[in-house]
Amino acid sequence: MTSDTTQTELVTEEIETLRELAARAHAVLWDFDGPICRLFAGHSADRVADDLVDWLESRGLHGLLTEGERRSLDPHVVLRAVDRRHPGSDLVAELEERLTQEELRATTSAMPTPFADPLIRTWKAVGARLAIATNNSPRVVRTYLTNRGLTSCFAPHIYGRTQQLDHLKPDPHCLNRALSAMGSAPAAALMIGDTPSDLLAANEAGVPFLGYARNEHKQKLLRDAGAATIVDSLEPLLEAVRIQA
Repeated sequence: MTSDTTQTELVTEEIETLRELAARAHAVLWDFDGPICRLFAGHSADRVADDLVDWLESRGLHGLLTEGERRSLDPHVVLRAVDRRHPGSDLVAELEERLTQEELRATTSAMPTPFADPLIRTWKAVGARLAIATNNSPRVVRTYLTNRGLTSCFAPHIYGRTQQLDHLKPDPHCLNRALSAMGSAPAAALMIGDTPSDLLAANEAGVPFLGYARNEHKQKLLRDAGAATIVDSLEPLLEAVRIQA
């Protein structure tokens, strides 16, 4: 068997796997930042995290975060850390709103994930119910979808960050809300995500998972977390869905 033959068989196997996933998915749950767009493509998430840390320090709260949390460069790490120490406080609410405003600004320069828009429209056209289950603010998701003309593909099923930060993924809360609202059994759904927390939430909710990894680093993280099926492009999934039309 030649290497070319082996590669062809692997591609064929991947396509068949995607066709099976697409055929069984009557409800499709999407993570937002990653599978649908790169929200911080032109508005650095690192800078946002630094700004949140600076804001806390300007209020005399330098000691609220560990050194690792201050240097995480992930705004959600900062937000979760503050919530763990002051759950449900006005401080957490104000910090969450500051993050939401930064995310809203980021929508103006967000980069659509290649093939995401036609995949969303095609899947909707063949009868699937679509929802978004994200750790981003639902206000941000709606703004982005409106700008792309995609709101009708998802509304009203947009489930994102609330004041209850313990419900963020990997907790399956937003997935369970979506499944309940759409009347879908977990086995008849599919979660598309790009992080281990997406995978863990899907596993907890009993939903099949498809990983999207735009680079080798993200692919390794998903593999190490146990993801069985990962794609580096949504194009073959689009072709699989088109077969259903």
